[in-house]
Amino acid sequence: MHFKIELCSASVEAIRLARRFDIDRIELCQNLEQGGLTPSAGLVKFAVDKGIETHVLIRPRAGGFFYHSDEFEVMLDEVKTLQELSVSGIVVGALSDHFLPDIKNLNEIIKAAEGLDLTFHRAFDEVVDWKKSLDLLIGAGFKRVLSSGLASNVEIGMYNLAKMKQFVGNSIEIMPGGGVNLSNIHRIIEEVKPDAIHFSGTVKTLLDEESLFSETILKVDEKKIEKLVQGLKKEA
Repeated sequence: MHFKIELCSASVEAIRLARRFDIDRIELCQNLEQGGLTPSAGLVKFAVDKGIETHVLIRPRAGGFFYHSDEFEVMLDEVKTLQELSVSGIVVGALSDHFLPDIKNLNEIIKAAEGLDLTFHRAFDEVVDWKKSLDLLIGAGFKRVLSSGLASNVEIGMYNLAKMKQFVGNSIEIMPGGGVNLSNIHRIIEEVKPDAIHFSGTVKTLLDEESLFSETILKVDEKKIEKLVQGLKKEA
């Protein structure tokens, strides 16, 4: 079975590892500790210059996915900047008051992203009607959905992910992500038959312990990445 491998990358080190292990593409972000936020233009340029297929997260703040007009304006400007940086795609998501994809307010962003791959991120896991939501995303031109199967992680959402894939066929890609590890990749591939698999390969790490500004972060782990990539390539 053929599927793509996507690394959620939030650092220069993760970008380098993606290239070293010949990972198909990256979702570039920052602040994984908050679920990922839009990265800096400098980090985006670094990834693109390394020749990696780079899809960039558009998320202006932590928390839920109900955005007001000013936040949509910021997101739109981010997309325009990313077009100039020659990225391959954007990863975005927003919900309406009805807990469905907010296509109405995403429309300007979708237009600005013309020519780029569109991925709807894990905001999808909070929708109230996944079938209607998938139909809306297909109609809007999204290429793929990143999802844990309407659950906190792929283990819990495996059944839903399989149903989602059966429902859409080849109309939109289903990409499981959230809690992907060596112990469940075989089951994901067998049961879901995904178009891609998304993971970050991070561990909690105390950074610069001696500094006044020391922080605990989710730091990419080389051995974890290597084992996951090897495991996935064996399954392919």
